[in-house]
Amino acid sequence: SFPIHCLPKITHCLTFEWLDNQTKLANGEAEIHHRPKRGWIWNQFFVLEEHMGPDAQYVGKLHSNSDKGDGSVEYILTGEGAGTIFVINEVTGDIHATKSLDRERKTHYVLHAQALDRNTKMALEPESEFIIKVQDINDNAPKFPDGPFVALVPEMSEVGTSVLQVTATDADDPTYGNSARIVYSILQGQPYFSVDPKTGIIRTALANMDREAREHYTVVIQAKDMAGQVGGLSGSTTINITLTDVNDNPPKFPQKNYQLYVPESAQVGKPVGKIKANDEDLGVNADIKYSIINSEGANMFSISTDRDTREGIISLKKPLNYERKKTYTLHIEGMNTHVDPRFSYLGSFKDTATLKITVGDVDEAPVFSMDPYIMDVYENAPSGTEVGAVTAQDPDSRNSPVRYFLDSEEEGERFFRIDESSGVIWTTQPLDREDMPWHNITVMASEVDNPSLLSHVPVTVQVLDVNDNPPEIATEEEVIVCESSRPGQVIQTITAVDKDDFANGQRFFFALPSQLPVNPNFTLKDNEDSTASIIARRRRFNHLIQELYELPIVVWDGGEPSLSGTSTLTLRVCPCQRHGRIRMCQGEAFLSSAGLSTGALIAILLCIVILLAIVVLFITLRQNKKEPLIISEEDIRENVVTYDDEGGGEEDTEAFDIIALRNPAAAEELKFRRDVRPEVRQHCGPPRSCRSPSVELDEVDVHEFIKQKLVEADLDTSVPPYDSLQTYAYEGQGSPTGSISPLDSPGTHSEQDYNYLDDWGPEFQKLAELYGEAESEMTT
Repeated sequence: SFPIHCLPKITHCLTFEWLDNQTKLANGEAEIHHRPKRGWIWNQFFVLEEHMGPDAQYVGKLHSNSDKGDGSVEYILTGEGAGTIFVINEVTGDIHATKSLDRERKTHYVLHAQALDRNTKMALEPESEFIIKVQDINDNAPKFPDGPFVALVPEMSEVGTSVLQVTATDADDPTYGNSARIVYSILQGQPYFSVDPKTGIIRTALANMDREAREHYTVVIQAKDMAGQVGGLSGSTTINITLTDVNDNPPKFPQKNYQLYVPESAQVGKPVGKIKANDEDLGVNADIKYSIINSEGANMFSISTDRDTREGIISLKKPLNYERKKTYTLHIEGMNTHVDPRFSYLGSFKDTATLKITVGDVDEAPVFSMDPYIMDVYENAPSGTEVGAVTAQDPDSRNSPVRYFLDSEEEGERFFRIDESSGVIWTTQPLDREDMPWHNITVMASEVDNPSLLSHVPVTVQVLDVNDNPPEIATEEEVIVCESSRPGQVIQTITAVDKDDFANGQRFFFALPSQLPVNPNFTLKDNEDSTASIIARRRRFNHLIQELYELPIVVWDGGEPSLSGTSTLTLRVCPCQRHGRIRMCQGEAFLSSAGLSTGALIAILLCIVILLAIVVLFITLRQNKKEPLIISEEDIRENVVTYDDEGGGEEDTEAFDIIALRNPAAAEELKFRRDVRPEVRQHCGPPRSCRSPSVELDEVDVHEFIKQKLVEADLDTSVPPYDSLQTYAYEGQGSPTGSISPLDSPGTHSEQDYNYLDDWGPEFQKLAELYGEAESEMTT
């Protein structure tokens, strides 16, 4: 082995090892065989940081076993910091650090060493890598990166209550020595707080710290490295600790007795005074609820808490009266609303005080004996009629005289006046209940000695009714009379109205005027229930003959004295349509159902007229351009001509005389006009001796009649020149009873009453009219 070269003050050295093989010879000597390959074994180099000496710091020495000391070996250093920070002696292999190093910036450097033959520049040893580590020294003091700190802790906390944990950091190497081993201590803040030397947790060290005595504390904590030994570096930080409030103080009134002056004119519900209890706590812990604990004060006054000022606001519950009671005593209690049970041992969190209230005498306005007044007077009473009286009195001990007057701004002054001394109210003009049944006036009263003090009272005057208005018929609309009305039929039920007020209900009586002649068309029936019925006296009204009728009706009321009035109703005759019990005039029904205005109806009628004109013009043009039935002479064949001629229905009784068909012998003799009914006159003797013309015509032979018709058809030039079919109905001859047809039979007048057809509805309306006309003709 080669000698070991150690660096001064360094525990790690660079060791070189020379490896040989020995062979034992016969003469006992040992033959040394040098290995052709030599190497070196490296260990780490160390260099102290922050070297401040004038000379370069010696790091170590490189030496190859090939170096004979003759300078033939050249040492070369490469890598991090080679040539700038670290330099090497090429001949001796000594390494020096030329600059001061900082471990906190760079902890180690990696370099490469090589030994060369100075002459041939050939490598004597392969290139090897080694590390130079910067050895730490205690050159960094502990620091608090987050400081300064703010902490809160409740007052009255127990000893050892955790407040805050602080942590310091040290940039030195924690794995080497005690450079980064920190110990905490408290420099300021004792004896109130302490700190754990290892964890940095700050705790309370004094019991019952009172916020009201001292609220803020400043604590300084020191962190020292080298485990707190002498020579270690240190850093400190400040913690501002504030004690938070708890409810540990009861409210206190500054004094036990208070006095307050309140005038008797104070308004009910308004504040009259204040009182306040002090509480050294903060926030909700200082909230106070005030109350009046004695009945004398609680009946007249109330107290509430002002949340902003925490004062007790005293208000008046009832009016004060100096003449009745001059002083009041209030026992007021103030109590915390949020009590912490942990501090119940401190006592009850409430306090009491006594407030004496003195009522002040004030000149008050007169007081009315009633509020309000209700009076009554009959309508039409003459001016100056007494309505009633009001009374007011001065509540003060002087009992000054009172003056009365009405409010000039109200309308009631036109109808009433008041005696300013007695308070009696009179009317100024007759009153009309139907115009204004109630009057509201305001009476004011003032002291004669002090007119500025006024009091008001409302007075309601009811106008009582007297029977001074005649009754009237309630309906203002026209009464509809159906054309089909029958004698005894109720046209309409009417009622009456009266502006007067009847306490037991209105009662009316109806009748037709006695001075007028009997009405031939209508009569009136009093139903004895304040209604009357208009009844038809004849049948068959016709709106074409007379559309409007007037019916005067006299109505009496049941008052004292009884008054009567005459109303004239207008009755309109209309063809009726029945919809249950509702009867509407046809024209009115059409207009009312349409719901159209006059302008809209005129526009619709104009459109209809224009459409009709267009249709007539179109039909006229088509008739002028009508083609002949036979287009050409060669086109002669049977043709079918269709005539769509619709009969007149039930009303068409004059269109065709069927007697000619039933009596062939009278075909020529009875060719009457179809638009005029022929006058058939018979001269008969005793009853049942007259024979029907149809019976006499039945004696003619029908064969002759058909032959005659055939000749007429052949000679008629107006018919088409092709075959046509004509059909004739014939009852036959020799019937002993004659024809059963009622068309031309004399028949006797039936005594049956056909008035029930009016009740069968609109479908039988025409039939009812026909029988009605026949009955009228027979009666005539």
